[in-house]
Amino acid sequence: MTKFSDLKLHAKVLKAVDEAGYESPTPIQAGAIPPALEGRDVLGIAQTGTGKTAGFVLPMISMLARGRARARMPRSLVLCPTRELAAQVAENFDTYAKHVKLSKALLIGGVSFKEQDTLIDKGVDVLIATPGRLLDHFERGKLILSDVKVMVVDEADRMLDMGFIPDIERIFGLTPFTRQTLFFSATMAPEIERITNTFLHTPERIEVARQATASETIEQGVVMFRGSRRDRADSEKRKLLRLLIDAEGDALTNAIVFCNRKMDVDIVAKSLKKYGYDAAPIHGDLDQSQRTRTLDGFRNGELKLLIASDVAARGLDVPSVSHVINFDVPGHAEDYVHRIGRTGRAGREGKAITLCNPRDEKNLEDVQRLIQKEIPRLDSPLKGAAAPAKTDRPETAEEAPKPARRTRRKPEDKPAAKPAEAAQEAKQPESKPAPENKPSRGGRGRGGRKQEGGGNKVVGMGDHMPGFIALSFDERRTD
Repeated sequence: MTKFSDLKLHAKVLKAVDEAGYESPTPIQAGAIPPALEGRDVLGIAQTGTGKTAGFVLPMISMLARGRARARMPRSLVLCPTRELAAQVAENFDTYAKHVKLSKALLIGGVSFKEQDTLIDKGVDVLIATPGRLLDHFERGKLILSDVKVMVVDEADRMLDMGFIPDIERIFGLTPFTRQTLFFSATMAPEIERITNTFLHTPERIEVARQATASETIEQGVVMFRGSRRDRADSEKRKLLRLLIDAEGDALTNAIVFCNRKMDVDIVAKSLKKYGYDAAPIHGDLDQSQRTRTLDGFRNGELKLLIASDVAARGLDVPSVSHVINFDVPGHAEDYVHRIGRTGRAGREGKAITLCNPRDEKNLEDVQRLIQKEIPRLDSPLKGAAAPAKTDRPETAEEAPKPARRTRRKPEDKPAAKPAEAAQEAKQPESKPAPENKPSRGGRGRGGRKQEGGGNKVVGMGDHMPGFIALSFDERRTD
């Protein structure tokens, strides 16, 4: 069995790895580290949770142990799709480089440009960044990428999903042609294949698992759900979620609940907290400081339920997540693999439960086609629960039924008069008809409608024609 000591890593890196409690590398680490130390390009394909981050962090630290960076000219660059993943990579560098004097900078959104500029001006050996913030610094003239010797692209397939591929291609063009490239992805879409063929030079390909597969240590299941009525479906689905959480009992030590939409993340988190569950939301619209506090609380065990959008499907490394619950079936089948990959990490057992309503059945078929496996059906605990009474109030304002639109009552819909009122109306004299010699408007009433009444027929312009119009042209000139 391969050990870290057999991989020719720097002695100080091996010391940090030993202090972290690791003895043997994972398959992706054992396959990627040797060619990376030789200076070759690496294309790593592995499912999430297999240790890809250490697969490039450890050789980078060993290669950068000697040398010094110049101001605004980083020696290495790591590109990540999300802030959370970038922060995780930075934590890995802190863990494994604590005995090596390497400087690093983290360039992500939600943090002051001034603080990041200060770090860059001092010179950094390792620059970890999201593509957008990196290009912001470059366009402001605060960053020079001509001295990058090692470039890492992490979670490349997620970059594709988030629309970062044009930015990635531009960044490749800003770095030297002689750079070493380490490229990691869980899946290999055609666009990713094109980029690797364009920018990687005879890379060492390491594929430790079939593309887009889930770990065998994860128990998967799906609950088919259909609401009793359209206006109650959302409320009943949240009730089903609560029943599933309760049914797991003590086995559920913590869980990540994934929703497709940010709005649903907030609604589900608010609903769970209303019923006494320890839950908090995280998605891209939240302030970075709030996202960091929420993630730290979940990692530390202070928070039990993390309600998340796909922003947390990548880069959230919490080894002991017991459950992943898909409140919605993801629209992209690949996201299912990344979501459930948050549990069952490092050989641990995990459980993934998916809620599927009729409109998500096609997405579920796509997921099963991708993983080449039929997900077992689970019994719904909602069947045995009492149906909500019709008088129950909705949980949120969004579910409250809209008031009926007020319609104008037609004359014929007017209620019949009471007998006393009818008698009084009979005593009132009828209104006199209009005189017949009153001029009409061409046989038409208000709004251009023809009048049904008689009236004199008007020829020409009628009696109200101004006198000067009747004068001949010659008569007008003499006035």
